[in-house]
Order: sequence, then structure tokens, then C-alpha cells
Amino acid sequence: MSKILSVSTFKPPYEVKQEQAVELTRSVFSEKFQDIERLLKVFQNGEIETRNVCMPLDWYGKAHTFEERNQLYIDHAVDFGIQAVLACLQGDGMLEAPIDPSMIDAIFFVSSSGISTPSIDARIMNRIPFRDDTKRIPIWGLGCAGGAAGISRASEYCRAFPEATVLVLSVELCSLTFQKDDYSKSNLVGVSLFSDGVACALVAGDASTVKTKQAVPSIVATTSKLMPESEDVMGWDVKNNGLYVVFSKSIPAIITNWLGPFVHEFLEKYGVTKNDLTHFVAHPGGKKVLGAYEKALGFDSNKTDISREVLRENGNMSSPTVLYVLEKFMDRKPINGEYGLMAALGPGFCGELLLLRWE
Repeated sequence: MSKILSVSTFKPPYEVKQEQAVELTRSVFSEKFQDIERLLKVFQNGEIETRNVCMPLDWYGKAHTFEERNQLYIDHAVDFGIQAVLACLQGDGMLEAPIDPSMIDAIFFVSSSGISTPSIDARIMNRIPFRDDTKRIPIWGLGCAGGAAGISRASEYCRAFPEATVLVLSVELCSLTFQKDDYSKSNLVGVSLFSDGVACALVAGDASTVKTKQAVPSIVATTSKLMPESEDVMGWDVKNNGLYVVFSKSIPAIITNWLGPFVHEFLEKYGVTKNDLTHFVAHPGGKKVLGAYEKALGFDSNKTDISREVLRENGNMSSPTVLYVLEKFMDRKPINGEYGLMAALGPGFCGELLLLRWE
């Protein structure tokens, strides 16, 4: 089985308190929504306290072209991504010793909030001395499911090549997609939830020579699932000014009805029940999403405590968020033999599950 050896996270430089986000939203949208004060309650109800973004707050109240937004995405994704990669290779507290970039055999780059060709991983390879034959696997368009999917695809790569050591880099700069002239309720909900984040994970096959200081999660199995005819549940509408958020209010109900059978069928295949799971590494899409997880899977709220903590401190960063949750689990040093489930849902509508066992 492949293992997750190290995880690092990076917070963009500008911290935004939820009260500041409320004031910005009120100033931008108050003339377009007669019931703006009622709608702004979504910010308080989400239980998010702080978020981090890549630009100063006053930048978001001004008009910007798609070209400007996307260039900022490229510049920041490279700069922030480099810092996350170097921290992951250092592996403070997780690895017995730092590893050199030349030991990396493949890089899986995950993102959905900007466009770059050549991809961000290629640009980073020109700044960090990876081998020139390092495989590059960019993954675009999976949104909130992307972090878990990136780990799944890296795990499958390491099963095929047991000596491999690979990186999964997830970068989302959701704040750059903010549209001040989009007066839809989807946009308002998106502004209350989404933020920027970067995370990097080191995944290795059974025959990798990299050593760790503690028990780490082995990836026992993975699975993916697509809900047919559900393209309008979440995603982007691409317009002249950039990316416009699509965010259905039916998401919590969909999770409640759809996720439970998906999870139980997956666990049953490997002889595991929900009662065997000590750790639930859940992507915190929002307060209602976490409640839907608990209802669908029959979990107590303490199973989602770490996910709620990440949501409270960071908001929903899309694909990296589940890796922020995983990092906190790994920092708490779970006991050898304990099982965990990683879960994330995204556009498609789709889900990604990973069965983990600490070893």
C-alpha cells in the first residue's frame, strides 16, 4: 500500500475576519438586494471566523478583467506553491530527514480556480531543482473533490511504481474569481464561504526509501463516484469577466441522500464498518455540508470536530481544504492500526473516498 508521509499547508498573506467580509459584501451588494441584511446572515450562520486571501481586501471591491485575475492566479500559485512544496519536502515533525527534490518521481498538480499552460507544476519545476524527467500530471476541474482525488491518483501511481515518491500540490485562489457585478444568491453564498489555500502532500509506494518519525496513513483503497445529470449542482460558468460560481442550495440534501449508500458500499467491500473508523477526514464544504455528513453516515459531531476547526479558521478553500484537515489529524499522531476515511465532494456532481489505516 502507498502511504502519505508528509503534509504541509500555506496560508496566503491577507487574513480577513468574517466581519470584514460582511462589510465588503454590504458595500458592494446593498443597492441590488432590498433584503441585504437578511441575506448577510449567511455569513454568521456559516461559523467561519477568519479566512486568508491573496490580495488586500480593498482589491475585491474594484473591477478587474479576466486577464488580470488569471495572471495574478499564475503568479501567486507559483510563489505559494513553491513554499508549500519546500515545507512538505522538509517534513518537519513527520520525516526522519528532509528529502531532496531530485527524489520526486511525479508531481500531481490540482486546481480549478485559474488557467495556465504550461501548467503551474512546470513553472514550479523551473524554480525548484526537480529532475527533468519528473512526471507531470495536472488535474483541473474537480473543485472541492480535487484534494482527495489527487491523493487517490497519486496512490494509484505508487501502486504501479512501488519505488516512487510523488507530490500532490493543491492550489486554489478562489477569491480571485469574486465577481462584484454578479448579483446572484450563489455568488453571495460563495463570498460567505470561499477563500484561498495551498497544500502539498508527499505520497510514496511500498518500496520508497523515505522514512517517517511516526505512524502515517496507508491508503488501503480508493473509490470515485459520479452522480448522473448533476452538472448544475456546483461549478463555474465561464463568462467574459471570468469564472462565475454555481452553487446549488440542494447540496446538503443531495449529500444526505447520496453519500450514505456510497460510503457503506465502499467500506463493506473491504470488510470495514463505520464503527471501525476512528478518524473522519472530511472536506468541510460548509456548516450544512458537515451536518449532512453526520446525518448520512450516522456520525456524532465529534467526528467532524477537526473539519469544523479548519472551516472556522480558513473557510472553504476548495481542493486543498481536506489536506488541511489531514495535516491536523497527522499532527495528533493517531495510533498504529487505526482506520480513517477521507471524503470530499465536488463538481460533476462527484465524490472521492479513501480508506486509510495508520501504520
